[in-house]
Amino acid sequence: MFATYVNCIAVIAGSLIGLLLKKVIKDSFKEIVMTSAGLVTIVIGVGMALKTDSYLVMIFSVILGGFVGYALRIEDHILGFGGWIQRKTDKDGDGVGFSQGFLNASLLFCTGAMSIVGSIQAGTIGDYQLILVKSVMDGCMAVVFSAAYGIGVLFSAVVVLLYQGFFTLAGGWLQPHLGESGINEMGAVGGVLLLMIAGNLLQVKKFKTGDFLPALVFAPILAHFISM
Repeated sequence: MFATYVNCIAVIAGSLIGLLLKKVIKDSFKEIVMTSAGLVTIVIGVGMALKTDSYLVMIFSVILGGFVGYALRIEDHILGFGGWIQRKTDKDGDGVGFSQGFLNASLLFCTGAMSIVGSIQAGTIGDYQLILVKSVMDGCMAVVFSAAYGIGVLFSAVVVLLYQGFFTLAGGWLQPHLGESGINEMGAVGGVLLLMIAGNLLQVKKFKTGDFLPALVFAPILAHFISM
């Protein structure tokens, strides 16, 4: 769990730096921060999505995941949870901005293949290198995201702890079930979700990104059937 703890600390440190910068950034410059975050997220998302081995797996995972997510109203529940945290910790804050920051940062830090592969490597063979590299990247993005969204980004560290901690502790059992192709497709579909976040940041279109989270579950399942 050492690498996961380092990742959480990096997110918290980056968030605190971003919050300090947010206080000194003029309102006229906040659009620059949002645009920068959106464009960088596009680059990350495209890079992840293009690593897919099957665009059929990708599109059907996203479609099926979207259907399930919309039926379960996942994003509404996540935003509601973020709003609850905000009311408990920052009663005078912007509940909408807090919840969006919490949701988008959690997705950004957890949807990539690095978080899964790195956590499994840390838990099975004690190789922390991939998660430590990811920690640096997450810390940098936390600065930008918290400057744009606020303190909600800081609380995404809890999601990182639970998510990566799960894969670290259960890595030995999960790795053979997911397989290399399954992990790869999860990362690629995660790239599509990041592109949705970028669309929200750039105000191109309002995507209910949280409702597509089940796509990450469908990706390794469909990849398994395609490879049979």
